[in-house]
Amino acid sequence: MRAVVMVSGGGTNLQAILDAIRDGKITNTEICGVISNRPDAYALTRAQKAGVPAICVSRKSFETRQEFADALLAAVDSCKPDLIVLAGFLVIIPEEMIRRYEGKIINIHPSLIPSFCGDGFYGLHVHERVLARGVKVTGATVHFVDEGTDTGPILLQKAVAIEPDDTPEVLQRRVMEQAEWQILPKAIDAIANGRIRKDANGNWFVTE
Repeated sequence: MRAVVMVSGGGTNLQAILDAIRDGKITNTEICGVISNRPDAYALTRAQKAGVPAICVSRKSFETRQEFADALLAAVDSCKPDLIVLAGFLVIIPEEMIRRYEGKIINIHPSLIPSFCGDGFYGLHVHERVLARGVKVTGATVHFVDEGTDTGPILLQKAVAIEPDDTPEVLQRRVMEQAEWQILPKAIDAIANGRIRKDANGNWFVTE
């Protein structure tokens, strides 16, 4: 399976994917490209170090949003992916891309959807809101991408306990280590090896 990873920042989830492929936790998968909307994203450096094509498509390089969307889709198409992985990609995915790659785009979100998701819930903001609300358990979700924001079918979730002295930064790190870096590689491996199924209610799940 050919997978392209799209990311806007440091690329810690990208690194988790690369490490899982190296360690044999993800099989039958090749990262065929890493695409970022930010030229200074460290994820591009991670890709280059791993020998993976690194592509930047910056909104600032285009006069209109449509031109940017077209260039982004062209970059994805050039990688000829079987799967698109959104790993901290802070750009609204063009509708044409969602239509063209229907059922082939997954996203990692740092909460237990449907809690703390949707517009404005990304990165550290999620963990700030979680702590402000006083919930006792948070986590991460891998879901398929549809036209909405964090509304696509859920594939995997993993819970993470909240500690009394957590700060947003400490909680963010624990959610990454205990949930995101675990379930995103697991989801990719399951998709690559045909181990995802729908139950009687039409919900997706991973088989062991």
